[in-house]
Amino acid sequence: MAILFALVARGSVVLAEFSATSTNASTIARQILEKIPAGDNDSNASYSQDRYIFHIRRTDGLTVLCTADEGAGRRIPFAFLEDIHQRFVRTYGRAVHSAQAYAMNDEFSRVLSQQIEYYSGDPNADRINRLKGEMGEVRNVMIENIDKVLERGDRLALLVDKTANIHGNAFRFRKQARRFRNREWWRNVKLTVALVVLLPVIVYVVMGFVCHGVTLPSCF
Repeated sequence: MAILFALVARGSVVLAEFSATSTNASTIARQILEKIPAGDNDSNASYSQDRYIFHIRRTDGLTVLCTADEGAGRRIPFAFLEDIHQRFVRTYGRAVHSAQAYAMNDEFSRVLSQQIEYYSGDPNADRINRLKGEMGEVRNVMIENIDKVLERGDRLALLVDKTANIHGNAFRFRKQARRFRNREWWRNVKLTVALVVLLPVIVYVVMGFVCHGVTLPSCF
């Protein structure tokens, strides 16, 4: 069997346990519980002893421990620990925080036995965990793609802003160009009027100089 022993504890107080084989796993497990630092921090850890690995999951003040063969790896044991934690909390609720040692052993040891058998021998257990892992990878890819879409959205928004600025600048340029053309047109009109007015005066002055007088006596 992949999983040989399991227990649920609050600190060093064992609330339920089950052993699928005759080993000293229970004794070693208690020693490990005594050495785990106190605290509410959630954590996962693994300890090796001979050819067995003790896997530990601490969550919400509860410690779930199992002993497995080296060949079991980590995926199945930790999936088992998560499953046991959820079942234990769902079954006993807040009572887990004040229960005495082995208070849930008579009932929950059967659950431990059933789940040890399932995770040790049923191929669906590994298939389910592999599927969970694949779903997690898909979720990460989706998150990455969403981030890229959001980033692309920011770039599109920036492009729209730049386009709006270009349109605004073009409108202002056309307005200024139209104003400049109007100003130049009026300047040309004024210049033309001035020439029309000044030209006869200039001609008269020149003729007065040539004809020796204002009345142009020598020319008539």
